[in-house]
Amino acid sequence: MPLARLAIENHIAFLTLTSPPLNILTLAMMREINQLLDALARKPANSFHAIVITTEPECTAFSTGISVEDHKPSTAYQTLQEFHTIYRNLRTLSKPVVGVVRGQAFGMGCELVAYCDLVIAVATATFGQPEIRFGLYPATSSVLLPRIIGWHRTLRMVLLSEVLDAAEAQRVGLVDYVVPPEQLAVKTEELLAVLRGWSAPVLESARRALHTAYFHDIEAAMQAVEDQYLNQLMSYSDVQEGLLAFREKRKPNWKHH
Repeated sequence: MPLARLAIENHIAFLTLTSPPLNILTLAMMREINQLLDALARKPANSFHAIVITTEPECTAFSTGISVEDHKPSTAYQTLQEFHTIYRNLRTLSKPVVGVVRGQAFGMGCELVAYCDLVIAVATATFGQPEIRFGLYPATSSVLLPRIIGWHRTLRMVLLSEVLDAAEAQRVGLVDYVVPPEQLAVKTEELLAVLRGWSAPVLESARRALHTAYFHDIEAAMQAVEDQYLNQLMSYSDVQEGLLAFREKRKPNWKHH
């Protein structure tokens, strides 16, 4: 069974996460997503106006983040590379990315929301970066979230592991629209209808201009954080203890507490 699915419908590319219930981002799932984005890049540029990242109806979460089994020193590099390749593929495609969020968007799931240009969430959706609880921190959000929700709000999410409900996520700028679950499809279609009304190449160029201006130094920042994450953080014994405690469903016993 595929872990993600791509379909172009009425000039919109729908990238659907299909790993219920939690859409845990395993290495295999991220590789599938990148393969689908590679395939999308080979489509005629004017054949679609935007990309929607959404989930199957049976999924109870947008994504609860990375697979702990895949996140250890021997695979941390591949994990970060695959996840950051999703961002780079979306940036290269330069189509507006719309996130449609139901349930939890935690860890890399929250970072995937940060990859989106426009976000629609149901009122019960929640957003968080719980990595510090497990001896980690969110490498991607360390770069993206301060630019989206501000420096101090990011600090609270990363250092205090504060969770945002949908209303607060909208207030700080991570989410654009909050709707009741029964109105999610209608609101999504309303937004997509607007995007379909514009010229596809002009829309693409406008999105590229905005990203070039606002995220002009993003590659250097992501590379610097990647280097620190892989070469410093992953050498700490507390990281291994945090991940082990998570797997064993217990409180970590930090060596450097």
